[in-house]
Amino acid sequence: MTEHIEHPKTLRQRDLLLFTVSAILLPDILTSSASAGASSISWWLILGVVFFLPMGLISAELGCTYPEQGGIYTWVRNAFGGRWASRITFCYWVNMALWLPAMFILFAGVFNSLFAMEASLTSQIALAIGITWLTVAVNVVALRFGKWIPNLGAIMKFVLFFGVIVGAGRYVAMNEMANPLTLQSMTPNWGEGLQFIPAIIYGMLGFELVSAGSEEMRNPEQDVPRAILWSGVIILALSVLGTLAVLAAIPTEEINLVEGVIDTLRVSFAGMSGANILVLLLGVCFLFGIYSSCAAWSMGANRAAAEAALEGELPSWFGLELPSNGSPFGAALLTGLVSTLALLGYGFMSGDNEDLFWSLFAFSSVLFMLPYVGMVLAFLRMRSVDRDRTRPFQVPGGAPGALICASLCALILLTAITLFMVTPQDGPQWEVIIGVVLALALGELIIRVAEASKANASERQDTP
Repeated sequence: MTEHIEHPKTLRQRDLLLFTVSAILLPDILTSSASAGASSISWWLILGVVFFLPMGLISAELGCTYPEQGGIYTWVRNAFGGRWASRITFCYWVNMALWLPAMFILFAGVFNSLFAMEASLTSQIALAIGITWLTVAVNVVALRFGKWIPNLGAIMKFVLFFGVIVGAGRYVAMNEMANPLTLQSMTPNWGEGLQFIPAIIYGMLGFELVSAGSEEMRNPEQDVPRAILWSGVIILALSVLGTLAVLAAIPTEEINLVEGVIDTLRVSFAGMSGANILVLLLGVCFLFGIYSSCAAWSMGANRAAAEAALEGELPSWFGLELPSNGSPFGAALLTGLVSTLALLGYGFMSGDNEDLFWSLFAFSSVLFMLPYVGMVLAFLRMRSVDRDRTRPFQVPGGAPGALICASLCALILLTAITLFMVTPQDGPQWEVIIGVVLALALGELIIRVAEASKANASERQDTP
């Protein structure tokens, strides 16, 4: 195992709250969820109660009870051992490395639309690769500096969502709703709208991310539950209102997954003095919001991967840290390489930025959701085998409450995973299924190599 480097404690409760909001509150989710129509509002509220709330409660209990560096990796390791923790962490990390390209294609598409550049898909891919390596750079600076990217990103997202919501209110005051909200239209749709439900579930994940840096927190036992509570309220409220705003201004069939938020702003503020400048400023907030989300996720996932490598459960290159600040240098570089290759590979197979965005998004989302199944099972197991441990915060309801929360989360996650791979309209998504199988096979190979290396190192140490 590689020697651990002591991490300076720089994260306050405010940082945890803003970091969590920056990671989970994604503007692109507004367009993918609004594409389901008015019923998406009902889905946000229903899933908010049966999924978002339970995931928040579980993350709060684990985060303050086991405040160990690595977060989800250490929780699963404590419950099921190193190999399962490694599998979970590899999925967690590789999802992030493959999700970044989807977000940066979104970034490039919005940039292209915002500045009317009419850039080709090749140019947009080049821009996405450049932003990828800028994210790598943020990962390797000290967290006391890097934390300001997600903190500022959260603030800019507040500004963006406020602009989208106010703009939609202006549009509705002057026009009819683009998508009428009636009891019938808001009734959950089990037909065409079902394929967009996984995107809403995806937009509700990430409470645990900040716990990957637990050793860099000043008071995780107290701050983690409070940060999760308040960030959850903010995220759900803005997500519902933001989705409603998109539905107010853009007919469902005209919503573009990449440029939909900018389209909403342009329609909402059309005819107003200074509209172009306002849309441009809000668009810049959107762009920085995308970047800050990616920075937050990469900071968390790379730290989880680095911790697994330091324990000998992933190859040692994941565990390379800068001696000056303990930042996950090796994992960050690997993230940049995988993201760049994904952008180049999927770029050659996609017809436009929307196709490229969705292919990468669906593929990475399946890998993203698998670790959460392991996390909720680890929560249940630790409740059983470590019941005497002091828990500064507990999921209410005792053992029955814990079982209900974990069961709801696991069932909904498995349903979402299935819907990403087999959509109601188009059937099996083979490019997603094949990509997931190959990624899992690669992960298993990497884990076995790491285990063999760890065993050899142990034998050398035992040899006189």
